[in-house]
Amino acid sequence: MMLNQTGNQVVLVDEHGKQVGVAEKLAAHEAGQLHLAFSVMIYRETEQGAEYLLQKRAMDKYHSGGLWTNTCCSHPGVNETIESAAKRRLYEELGIDAPLPLALGERFIYRAELDNQLVEHELDQIVLCRVDEVSVYPNPEEVMDYRWWRSEDIARARMEDPAQFTAWFGDVMDRINPSLA
Repeated sequence: MMLNQTGNQVVLVDEHGKQVGVAEKLAAHEAGQLHLAFSVMIYRETEQGAEYLLQKRAMDKYHSGGLWTNTCCSHPGVNETIESAAKRRLYEELGIDAPLPLALGERFIYRAELDNQLVEHELDQIVLCRVDEVSVYPNPEEVMDYRWWRSEDIARARMEDPAQFTAWFGDVMDRINPSLA
């Protein structure tokens, strides 16, 4: 699987999303600089309600390894649209290359200090995608597990053991549930 050739840099932005520079990805996370990111959530409607395709990040990821999170998340490259970056990362992480109906959802800023001295400070664009079915071929360097979760299972797991999820996952879920109602 081809890995992200644009992934060494992130786009620095102000609170309004205006680009103010570019930084090396790890350095931006060490300094806590605000930068662009996106969180893709693929979901499907079943007779039991919405189900979300979540992934468990590979243990060797530079942060948040072994934690459950939304379908895919990353940073757009310099001069790369959110949509093309989302499609690229869906392929790189999960082997998903089918044409998907991506829709931009809410955008929000969050800041989270991680346990490895890194800081997530991102202007995160939610990207939603409703499917009936999708074939997944996870890249083991990126993803150690994946599965469909029902809304109520996510809610229960977040209450019982929130530490099993990434720092941004709750913010993403809190913002997409109303958009699916």
